[in-house]
Amino acid sequence: MKSIRVRIAFAFASAFSLALLVFALALLAARRETALRDAVVRAQREAEQTLLIIDRTRSLADAAVQIDQADSMIAPGVTIPLRRFLEILDDYVMVFDADGSELYASRRVRELPAGDREVLAAAVRRMDNPSQTQTVALRTDDVVVAVRLSRGEEATRIRKLMVAVPVRAALLVPRPFATTMLVVGPLLVLFAIGWSYFVAGQTIRPLERLVDQMKAITDGRSLHRRVAIGSAGSELASVAMTLNEMIERLELSFAALRRFTADASHELKTPLAVLRADVERAMSPTSTKTERAVALEEALEQVTRMADLVNSLLTLARADEGRLDVVREDVDLAELAREVVDTARLLGEQSQLNIEAPVIESLATRGDPTRLRQLFLNLVTNAIKYTARGGRVRITLLRVGDEAHFNVQDNGIGIAAADLPYVFDRFWRADRSRSRASERGGFGLGLAISQWIAQAHGGALTVQSRLGRGSLFTVQLPLALPQPNANSALIES
Repeated sequence: MKSIRVRIAFAFASAFSLALLVFALALLAARRETALRDAVVRAQREAEQTLLIIDRTRSLADAAVQIDQADSMIAPGVTIPLRRFLEILDDYVMVFDADGSELYASRRVRELPAGDREVLAAAVRRMDNPSQTQTVALRTDDVVVAVRLSRGEEATRIRKLMVAVPVRAALLVPRPFATTMLVVGPLLVLFAIGWSYFVAGQTIRPLERLVDQMKAITDGRSLHRRVAIGSAGSELASVAMTLNEMIERLELSFAALRRFTADASHELKTPLAVLRADVERAMSPTSTKTERAVALEEALEQVTRMADLVNSLLTLARADEGRLDVVREDVDLAELAREVVDTARLLGEQSQLNIEAPVIESLATRGDPTRLRQLFLNLVTNAIKYTARGGRVRITLLRVGDEAHFNVQDNGIGIAAADLPYVFDRFWRADRSRSRASERGGFGLGLAISQWIAQAHGGALTVQSRLGRGSLFTVQLPLALPQPNANSALIES
């Protein structure tokens, strides 16, 4: 749990740091864009104002004193008042004539290296649109260049004015911003780590309690316990409900396994004891030939009984694992039902039972005839076994919708309503007080096998019963659809 908590805190802190970095970069980008836009506006404004001053100065050109030709900083066409004004400007200012020759360069331009000054002059010569601006990267600085064309070059040689505003300093990261990010940023990240670690701990604590409760359920004897669900609607509540459902299924499975083991042991204990006694009697030196024959006959009967039990258990085990093959072919249910009725009449003669088969409709299904015969015989023998002498067993085969219903109804002892949910459980008997002689060797597995056979054929086996009034078992099987090859068989696992 600690590692999960640390990972959650680390992931949250990483996401927060990344978001903080992206936010800082976005602020810097926005500031750079704003600074560049402001520099462009400043350069254009200063160019407009400077050009206005030049136009006013031009109107006084005749009265002004012309500049000294020996002064190399200015050329003809730039008067002394104009030069004084231009010298006041703190930006890069250059004046050109109609031929592109330089007439004036401000102090900052004169201080530039020769290469930078030439780059700046070349950029100006390429600009002929008075509303155009251009960003030029110099070795010493980055500038935004704005150019204005003189509107009265007939009176003066001035043709083009350039004003360049430096922007490199504005594009650099401000020191207060950098200081804030370097000092406050790590503090915010540390706070995010601590807060996320605390929140992750609060979130994981219910999960830790859930794990502790699950650890307490360690074996089959503690499966009656359940974990606390917690706040309704939360994810952990859903997990707890799922775990409780799983534990409930495990509890039922363990209970069924214990009951199965106890019942199987009980069923094998008696025949093994009888078999041992018979073998000991047959091996006794004092036993006669007749006594040995009787003992061996009883031993053979018990071995047969145990073999039937083992075969039934093996059938159910394979069915549970899905490894029991079921043959799929067309089965005439009417013919199969008539065979079962004939067998039932033979079995019911000793008890003088009245076996009735008033309705046997001509129906067919796709399935395993051997398994279906076993299913029908299990139900019929069960009805005969639990019907008193002189009773009645009624067998019918009817079509109900798209299904065939095979019904076995008796007026025997019936099953109590409280016992009906357990009828198809393995080794279950409705009347556990009956002797084994009256059960005629039953193990309580016949109905479980019958239910599996019905479900394996896509059908169902249901029961209706009232104590003392008999039972009605119904097998529901899907009717066979017309097949291209009616005699073909398919093996399904």
